[in-house]
Amino acid sequence: MASAPQANRLPVLFNDLVPLNSKDHANFRSRTMDGAHFLKNQHAIPLTVEEFSQAQRHYPIIFSAGPDPVPLALMGMNEGVNVFLDDDGKYRKPAYVPAYIRRYPFMLAKLRPDADELSLCFDPTCEALGEFEEGDALFDGDQPSEVTKHILQFCEDFERAVQGTAFFMEELKRLDLLMDGELKIEHPTLSQPFVYQGFQMVSEEKLRELRGDELRKLNQNGALPLIYAHLFSLQVMRDLFAQQAADGKVPNLPQQTAAIN
Repeated sequence: MASAPQANRLPVLFNDLVPLNSKDHANFRSRTMDGAHFLKNQHAIPLTVEEFSQAQRHYPIIFSAGPDPVPLALMGMNEGVNVFLDDDGKYRKPAYVPAYIRRYPFMLAKLRPDADELSLCFDPTCEALGEFEEGDALFDGDQPSEVTKHILQFCEDFERAVQGTAFFMEELKRLDLLMDGELKIEHPTLSQPFVYQGFQMVSEEKLRELRGDELRKLNQNGALPLIYAHLFSLQVMRDLFAQQAADGKVPNLPQQTAAIN
Protein backbone atom coordinates (compact mmCIF):
# COMPACT_ATOMS: atom_id res chain seq x y z
CA MET A 1 0.00 0.00 0.00
CA ALA A 2 1.20 3.51 -0.80
CA SER A 3 1.41 6.00 2.03
CA ALA A 4 1.32 9.77 1.79
CA PRO A 5 2.66 12.25 4.35
CA GLN A 6 0.06 12.88 7.06
CA ALA A 7 -0.98 16.37 8.12
CA ASN A 8 -0.91 15.50 11.83
CA ARG A 9 2.65 14.22 11.90
CA LEU A 10 6.10 15.07 10.66
CA PRO A 11 6.82 14.62 6.94
CA VAL A 12 8.29 11.38 5.64
CA LEU A 13 11.95 10.85 6.74
CA PHE A 14 11.81 13.52 9.46
CA ASN A 15 11.93 12.55 13.16
CA ASP A 16 12.01 16.12 14.47
CA LEU A 17 12.26 19.69 13.18
CA VAL A 18 14.38 22.51 14.57
CA PRO A 19 14.83 26.01 13.05
CA LEU A 20 18.41 26.63 11.95
CA ASN A 21 19.93 29.73 13.59
CA SER A 22 23.37 31.24 14.14
CA LYS A 23 22.95 31.35 17.93
CA ASP A 24 22.34 27.69 18.60
CA HIS A 25 24.12 26.26 15.57
CA ALA A 26 27.06 28.62 15.08
CA ASN A 27 29.57 25.75 14.98
CA PHE A 28 27.46 23.27 13.03
CA ARG A 29 28.85 21.61 9.94
CA SER A 30 27.33 19.45 7.24
CA ARG A 31 29.26 16.31 6.40
CA THR A 32 28.74 13.63 3.78
CA MET A 33 26.85 10.57 5.00
CA ASP A 34 28.12 7.10 4.25
CA GLY A 35 24.92 5.79 2.72
CA ALA A 36 21.27 6.77 3.07
CA HIS A 37 20.44 4.75 6.18
CA PHE A 38 17.50 7.05 6.89
CA LEU A 39 15.89 5.76 3.68
CA LYS A 40 16.21 2.00 4.14
CA ASN A 41 12.70 1.41 5.49
CA GLN A 42 10.91 3.88 3.21
CA HIS A 43 8.99 2.30 0.36
CA ALA A 44 7.40 5.47 -1.10
CA ILE A 45 8.83 8.99 -1.45
CA PRO A 46 6.96 12.18 -2.47
CA LEU A 47 7.73 13.34 -5.99
CA THR A 48 7.18 16.64 -7.81
CA VAL A 49 5.93 16.82 -11.38
CA GLU A 50 9.21 18.38 -12.50
CA GLU A 51 10.84 15.02 -11.80
CA PHE A 52 8.41 12.74 -13.65
CA SER A 53 10.43 12.53 -16.87
CA GLN A 54 13.57 11.36 -15.05
CA ALA A 55 11.92 9.33 -12.30
CA GLN A 56 9.70 7.29 -14.65
CA ARG A 57 12.66 5.28 -15.89
CA HIS A 58 13.50 4.02 -12.40
CA TYR A 59 10.37 4.11 -10.25
CA PRO A 60 6.67 3.44 -10.63
CA ILE A 61 4.97 6.83 -10.17
CA ILE A 62 1.69 6.39 -8.33
CA PHE A 63 -0.70 8.62 -6.38
CA SER A 64 -1.55 8.12 -2.73
CA ALA A 65 -5.02 7.06 -1.68
CA GLY A 66 -7.49 9.49 -0.12
CA PRO A 67 -9.10 12.82 -1.03
CA ASP A 68 -5.80 14.73 -1.28
CA PRO A 69 -3.48 12.47 -3.28
CA VAL A 70 0.17 13.26 -3.91
CA PRO A 71 2.60 11.71 -6.42
CA LEU A 72 4.89 9.07 -4.98
CA ALA A 73 7.99 7.33 -6.29
CA LEU A 74 7.62 3.69 -5.30
CA MET A 75 10.83 2.13 -3.94
CA GLY A 76 9.26 -1.08 -2.68
CA MET A 77 5.97 -2.96 -2.92
CA ASN A 78 5.37 -3.16 0.83
CA GLU A 79 5.74 -0.97 3.91
CA GLY A 80 9.30 -1.03 5.24
CA VAL A 81 10.85 -2.46 2.05
CA ASN A 82 13.22 -0.47 -0.18
CA VAL A 83 14.74 -2.57 -2.96
CA PHE A 84 16.96 0.23 -4.27
CA LEU A 85 19.35 0.19 -1.30
CA ASP A 86 21.78 -2.45 -0.08
CA ASP A 87 22.35 -3.37 3.57
CA ASP A 88 24.71 -0.40 3.94
CA GLY A 89 22.08 2.08 2.78
CA LYS A 90 23.75 2.66 -0.58
CA TYR A 91 22.07 2.55 -3.99
CA ARG A 92 22.57 -0.85 -5.58
CA LYS A 93 22.89 0.70 -9.02
CA PRO A 94 22.68 4.23 -10.45
CA ALA A 95 19.16 5.65 -10.26
CA TYR A 96 17.54 9.04 -10.14
CA VAL A 97 17.41 10.38 -6.57
CA PRO A 98 14.19 12.33 -5.90
CA ALA A 99 14.58 15.93 -4.75
CA TYR A 100 12.71 15.10 -1.54
CA ILE A 101 15.59 12.80 -0.58
CA ARG A 102 18.29 15.22 -1.71
CA ARG A 103 16.68 17.95 0.41
CA TYR A 104 16.88 15.93 3.62
CA PRO A 105 17.64 16.80 6.46
CA PHE A 106 16.48 20.34 5.59
CA MET A 107 13.06 21.76 4.78
CA LEU A 108 11.17 25.05 4.89
CA ALA A 109 8.45 25.17 7.54
CA LYS A 110 6.30 27.62 9.46
CA LEU A 111 7.53 28.19 13.02
CA ARG A 112 3.96 28.97 14.10
CA PRO A 113 0.63 27.99 12.54
CA ASP A 114 -0.27 31.65 12.03
CA ALA A 115 3.10 32.59 10.51
CA ASP A 116 3.27 33.75 6.89
CA GLU A 117 6.96 33.13 6.31
CA LEU A 118 8.75 29.80 6.02
CA SER A 119 11.97 29.23 7.95
CA LEU A 120 14.83 26.87 7.16
CA CYS A 121 14.62 23.93 9.54
CA PHE A 122 16.46 20.63 9.90
CA ASP A 123 16.11 17.22 11.48
CA PRO A 124 18.44 17.21 14.53
CA THR A 125 18.52 13.40 14.56
CA CYS A 126 20.36 13.32 11.23
CA GLU A 127 23.96 12.20 11.59
CA ALA A 128 25.08 14.53 8.81
CA LEU A 129 24.74 17.69 10.92
CA GLY A 130 26.54 18.63 14.13
CA GLU A 131 29.59 20.24 15.68
CA PHE A 132 32.13 18.23 13.72
CA GLU A 133 35.73 18.97 12.83
CA GLU A 134 35.09 17.91 9.23
CA GLY A 135 32.45 19.07 6.82
CA ASP A 136 31.14 22.39 5.49
CA ALA A 137 30.36 25.17 7.96
CA LEU A 138 26.73 26.29 7.99
CA PHE A 139 27.56 29.77 9.30
CA ASP A 140 30.25 32.35 8.68
CA GLY A 141 30.10 34.32 11.91
CA ASP A 142 26.46 35.26 12.38
CA GLN A 143 25.71 35.01 8.66
CA PRO A 144 24.72 31.95 6.62
CA SER A 145 27.64 30.37 4.76
CA GLU A 146 27.57 29.86 1.01
CA VAL A 147 26.67 26.22 1.66
CA THR A 148 23.62 27.26 3.68
CA LYS A 149 22.61 29.76 1.01
CA HIS A 150 22.66 26.99 -1.58
CA ILE A 151 20.62 24.75 0.73
CA LEU A 152 18.06 27.52 1.21
CA GLN A 153 17.82 28.08 -2.55
CA PHE A 154 17.30 24.36 -3.16
CA CYS A 155 14.53 24.25 -0.55
CA GLU A 156 12.86 27.32 -2.08
CA ASP A 157 13.00 25.74 -5.55
CA PHE A 158 11.52 22.56 -4.10
CA GLU A 159 8.60 24.48 -2.57
CA ARG A 160 7.86 26.09 -5.93
CA ALA A 161 7.87 22.64 -7.52
CA VAL A 162 5.44 21.45 -4.84
CA GLN A 163 3.07 24.28 -5.79
CA GLY A 164 3.25 23.23 -9.45
CA THR A 165 2.55 19.66 -8.40
CA ALA A 166 -0.52 20.80 -6.45
CA PHE A 167 -1.86 22.48 -9.60
CA PHE A 168 -1.37 19.26 -11.57
CA MET A 169 -3.20 17.24 -8.93
CA GLU A 170 -6.09 19.70 -8.94
CA GLU A 171 -6.39 19.25 -12.70
CA LEU A 172 -6.59 15.47 -12.32
CA LYS A 173 -9.28 15.80 -9.67
CA ARG A 174 -11.22 18.44 -11.63
CA LEU A 175 -11.39 16.14 -14.63
CA ASP A 176 -12.08 13.09 -12.43
CA LEU A 177 -9.22 11.19 -14.05
CA LEU A 178 -8.07 9.30 -10.97
CA MET A 179 -9.27 5.85 -10.03
CA ASP A 180 -8.38 3.26 -7.40
CA GLY A 181 -5.39 1.35 -8.67
CA GLU A 182 -4.92 -2.39 -8.79
CA LEU A 183 -2.08 -4.31 -10.37
CA LYS A 184 -1.85 -8.08 -10.59
CA ILE A 185 1.60 -9.60 -10.98
CA GLU A 186 2.16 -13.25 -11.86
CA HIS A 187 4.94 -15.18 -10.12
CA PRO A 188 5.90 -18.79 -10.94
CA THR A 189 5.84 -19.85 -7.27
CA LEU A 190 2.43 -18.36 -6.48
CA SER A 191 -0.84 -20.17 -7.13
CA GLN A 192 -2.57 -16.80 -7.49
CA PRO A 193 -1.27 -13.41 -8.73
CA PHE A 194 0.25 -10.93 -6.30
CA VAL A 195 -2.24 -8.05 -6.08
CA TYR A 196 -1.04 -4.53 -5.33
CA GLN A 197 -3.70 -2.06 -4.17
CA GLY A 198 -4.09 0.98 -1.93
CA PHE A 199 -3.03 3.63 -4.45
CA GLN A 200 -4.55 5.74 -7.20
CA MET A 201 -3.70 6.01 -10.87
CA VAL A 202 -4.98 7.79 -13.97
CA SER A 203 -7.79 5.97 -15.73
CA GLU A 204 -6.83 5.46 -19.37
CA GLU A 205 -10.50 4.98 -20.23
CA LYS A 206 -11.46 8.36 -18.76
CA LEU A 207 -8.48 9.95 -20.47
CA ARG A 208 -9.63 8.65 -23.86
CA GLU A 209 -13.14 9.97 -23.24
CA LEU A 210 -12.04 13.56 -22.53
CA ARG A 211 -13.51 16.25 -24.75
CA GLY A 212 -11.17 17.73 -27.32
CA ASP A 213 -10.98 21.13 -25.60
CA GLU A 214 -10.08 19.56 -22.26
CA LEU A 215 -7.44 17.36 -23.88
CA ARG A 216 -6.01 20.37 -25.69
CA LYS A 217 -5.84 22.28 -22.42
CA LEU A 218 -3.95 19.43 -20.74
CA ASN A 219 -1.48 19.45 -23.60
CA GLN A 220 -1.03 23.22 -23.49
CA ASN A 221 -0.45 23.42 -19.73
CA GLY A 222 2.02 20.53 -19.79
CA ALA A 223 -0.13 18.08 -17.85
CA LEU A 224 -0.61 15.54 -20.66
CA PRO A 225 3.07 14.49 -20.91
CA LEU A 226 3.10 14.12 -17.11
CA ILE A 227 0.09 11.81 -17.26
CA TYR A 228 1.74 9.59 -19.83
CA ALA A 229 5.00 9.56 -17.83
CA HIS A 230 2.97 8.26 -14.89
CA LEU A 231 1.23 5.60 -17.00
CA PHE A 232 4.44 4.41 -18.67
CA SER A 233 6.19 4.19 -15.28
CA LEU A 234 3.70 1.61 -14.00
CA GLN A 235 5.47 -1.02 -16.11
CA VAL A 236 8.46 -0.64 -13.77
CA MET A 237 6.34 -2.06 -10.95
CA ARG A 238 6.91 -5.59 -12.26
CA ASP A 239 10.68 -5.04 -12.10
CA LEU A 240 10.26 -3.78 -8.55
CA PHE A 241 8.33 -6.89 -7.60
CA ALA A 242 10.90 -9.16 -9.23
CA GLN A 243 13.71 -7.59 -7.22
CA GLN A 244 11.71 -7.79 -4.00
CA ALA A 245 10.94 -11.44 -4.67
CA ALA A 246 14.62 -12.12 -5.38
CA ASP A 247 15.41 -10.55 -2.01
CA GLY A 248 12.85 -12.80 -0.31
CA LYS A 249 10.82 -9.82 0.88
CA VAL A 250 7.43 -10.51 -0.67
CA PRO A 251 4.79 -11.46 1.95
CA ASN A 252 3.52 -15.04 1.64
CA LEU A 253 6.12 -15.91 -1.00
CA PRO A 254 7.73 -19.28 -0.16
CA GLN A 255 11.21 -18.57 1.14
CA GLN A 256 12.82 -21.50 -0.66
CA THR A 257 11.59 -20.31 -4.06
CA ALA A 258 11.86 -16.52 -3.61
CA ALA A 259 14.83 -16.01 -5.89
CA ILE A 260 14.24 -15.15 -9.52
CA ASN A 261 16.94 -16.02 -12.03
